Amino acid sequence: MIKSELIQKIAAANQHLYQRDVERIVSVIFDEIVEALARGDRVELRGFGAFTVKYRAPRKGRNPRTGEPVFVEEKFVPFFKTGKELRERLNRNYEPNSK
Repeated sequence: MIKSELIQKIAAANQHLYQRDVERIVSVIFDEIVEALARGDRVELRGFGAFTVKYRAPRKGRNPRTGEPVFVEEKFVPFFKTGKELRERLNRNYEPNSK
């Protein structure tokens, strides 16, 4: 699902709201999550999961094309851990695709 599909689903389920208002609500929620992570805060949505930021130390890496060693600078990366309710719903009656 992409952001526009999420907005359409919310708008369809809430006929009393204008689509532009739903777009603004979704954007504000996402912006607040991003701002909280940028500050280093943890964002927890009960039953869904928690977003955190993890520190990655600088290290020596390798260019996969040439095999040449390269220096990878330190960075912060977003991390998502699923909540119990989401994990249970995903695993209830789950049948992997037969490929």
